[in-house]
Amino acid sequence: MAKWGEGDPRWIVEERPDATNVNNWHWTEKNAGPWSKDRLKELLNNLKITQNGVDCKITELEKLDGEASANNRKGKLIFFYEWDIKLKWEGKLTGGSDIVKGDIHIPNLSEENDVSEVDMTVTIKCSGDEAQRVKAFMHNVGRNEIRKQLTEYIRSLKEEFSKGLILPKKGEKQVKPDNVSTITSGFNKKINMEPVITQENKQIGCKLDTKSIEMSEKFQCRAEEFYNAMTRIEMVTAFTQGHVKMEVEKGGKFALFGGNITGEFRELVPGKKIVQYWRYKQWPDQHFSEVTFDINEKDDHTLVTLKQALVPASEVEQTKENWRRYYFDSIKRAFGFGAFL
Repeated sequence: MAKWGEGDPRWIVEERPDATNVNNWHWTEKNAGPWSKDRLKELLNNLKITQNGVDCKITELEKLDGEASANNRKGKLIFFYEWDIKLKWEGKLTGGSDIVKGDIHIPNLSEENDVSEVDMTVTIKCSGDEAQRVKAFMHNVGRNEIRKQLTEYIRSLKEEFSKGLILPKKGEKQVKPDNVSTITSGFNKKINMEPVITQENKQIGCKLDTKSIEMSEKFQCRAEEFYNAMTRIEMVTAFTQGHVKMEVEKGGKFALFGGNITGEFRELVPGKKIVQYWRYKQWPDQHFSEVTFDINEKDDHTLVTLKQALVPASEVEQTKENWRRYYFDSIKRAFGFGAFL
């Protein structure tokens, strides 16, 4: 097995013109937050919406909280973005006497939701027949126009950050846009990660027979890279291809695979160890196992030893299979950290 920088083409940098990220193999990331804020302001500020005798305009982007990043793995782009947006608007009926003012709140612009599904609440600060007519216009027509601008933001985000993340291979002068494969973090993809269970497992207050699991796996990466794959939300999203909720701190909660896996971080030692309380949704209510990942970097690989205590005896084999399939193999597949079955 090749050591880093010796033999394995994934680690040889001389073939690249800039000597970095051979064949786009490694996980690379760009912070798209500042660019996104500028782009959203450009698209939404002073947006005019006029139709059927009603004139409205977005007057201010009052609140823009969140983040965005673009990540490359083996020529595939994964975009992570999450924004909480509040707009101020005003409008009036043609020939009307009153200017109606209000707010629009968009709390969940993210790759988890299609733009058509994004929540958008329209409110006004006055009352009366004219105000209600203008509000109805913004609710029906205005929201559609704003969705078009949000769609344009997502399109331009992918276009802008495809440029520097997908690098030319040996002999290529530049990357052709047609060669760029763009995917989201997979929040809307559903996978089945449900072990075989029996009705007895659902009983509360009964004695539960438990066993322990110990598994070891080699990964072609640095210890820090494996640690990041297990603790950075965009990387966990990439290998689970499902909705991820994660607070990476002692006592922080997590939920993966559509809520089938939940738990809590008990200990975090960067590049060394991760300890979790961990459970399947299908296990007896309130029953958690304790999982420890010991991460040991060697000369030519990183050895990860998983120890899991208090696994329901009837679930041991299925749990081992799921660790292998949905964690170890998926991490290797997503980030190129070695061969997988």
